[in-house]
Amino acid sequence: MTGLYQAQRAMRNMRRAAIQRGVVAILDVGTSKIACLVLKFDGGVAAREDGLGSMAGQSQFRVIGAATTRSRGVRFGEIDAIPETERAIRTAVQAAQKMAQTRVDHVIACFAGARPRSYGLAGEITLPAGQVSEQDVGRVLAACDVPDFGESREVLHAHPVNFAIDHRSGMNDPRGHVGNRLAADMHLVTIDTPAVQNLLYCIKRCDLELAGLASSAYVSGISALVEDEQELGAASIDMGGGSTGISVFIKKHMIFTDAVRLGGDHVTADISKGFHVPMSVAERIKTYHGGVFATGMDDREMIEIGADCGDWDKDRRTVSRTELIGIIRPRVEEILEEARAMLDAAGFDQLPSQQIVLTGGASQLPGLDGLAARILGQNVRLGRPLRVQGLPQAATGPAFSSIVGLSLFAAHPQDEWWDFEIPAERYPARSLRRAVKWFRDNW
Repeated sequence: MTGLYQAQRAMRNMRRAAIQRGVVAILDVGTSKIACLVLKFDGGVAAREDGLGSMAGQSQFRVIGAATTRSRGVRFGEIDAIPETERAIRTAVQAAQKMAQTRVDHVIACFAGARPRSYGLAGEITLPAGQVSEQDVGRVLAACDVPDFGESREVLHAHPVNFAIDHRSGMNDPRGHVGNRLAADMHLVTIDTPAVQNLLYCIKRCDLELAGLASSAYVSGISALVEDEQELGAASIDMGGGSTGISVFIKKHMIFTDAVRLGGDHVTADISKGFHVPMSVAERIKTYHGGVFATGMDDREMIEIGADCGDWDKDRRTVSRTELIGIIRPRVEEILEEARAMLDAAGFDQLPSQQIVLTGGASQLPGLDGLAARILGQNVRLGRPLRVQGLPQAATGPAFSSIVGLSLFAAHPQDEWWDFEIPAERYPARSLRRAVKWFRDNW
């Protein structure tokens, strides 16, 4: 158990130290692009005093460096070819450092894929002193019954989402309250070990220290959902290049996450196969002419899909926009149908508000929100990331939701299980004793 617990605590301390020094890098390792921001923090970390979820206080930051590069060696949001991904990460980080005119040693990273799985856990303890102390919060979190999620999976997030004292539920911070029994609900996210091992290895090869890890679906939700949506209940669907991440929030906590191993690159691949053109040409056609609803006009709108093979007829080929939409729409429908099945399995229809927000680079297809509203049967809107001081204009679109959300996560992380002192004798029975060999090996 102590492997994961200590490693996550070490990362938290590293993040705090990096913020006190004033500079930290934020890295989004995606299937289509690798993005890096360098954040400058003004002042140290404020004392943690206003309850759970405010671990970093209100640290103010601004972006002083930003860079993106084409991703290489990443498939389905997971690293496939380590040397290529390492070169791409190095390129993005060095370009961001050059713009920021400062060296960065610590990086906080997010990634999609890795087959995330959600668990809802509950624990309960008696309060011998009749009042909740910090140690009691650690004890009740340790009392949560951790499931046996398998040898090759690790815990990525472990958020306390609700506390109850006796019969009073819905508390964010129970410390200081009087009662006899304390209960807690915790949301646990597990991921495949190899996916994170590979990312850890790449970052280490780039001479960077890892100061935090997060799920792209989670941080996209943080930046794309507005405050009342996070409070009342909403789902964020982050449509990336290689995978589509889904996260559900209520009362400002993520309570469910999952991922569909399909994304915008699959749409591009369909166009490439359907029209017999290279992926680069297919991407251009999708970007400039793509859509999901065909009208009568689209039969007459011809798109030139020229090639460079030297054959005059082949180089001057054209297709109608209706044909293009006929290729794009089935794949987009498949992604949305998979997302709907996951939301149904999560009981999303039980939430008081059922807003759905589409974000990520692949959400920019014209008409996608209308198609999503038909398939998902809910209120759907397109989400852009929140404004962050110093963010370049080029990085304010939906494709940058996850990296902006990761910046907010870095500055104001939600409390997790390892932020509390867990009494040694109270470690869960199955616990996570054999969980993080990869962390132990790398620290």
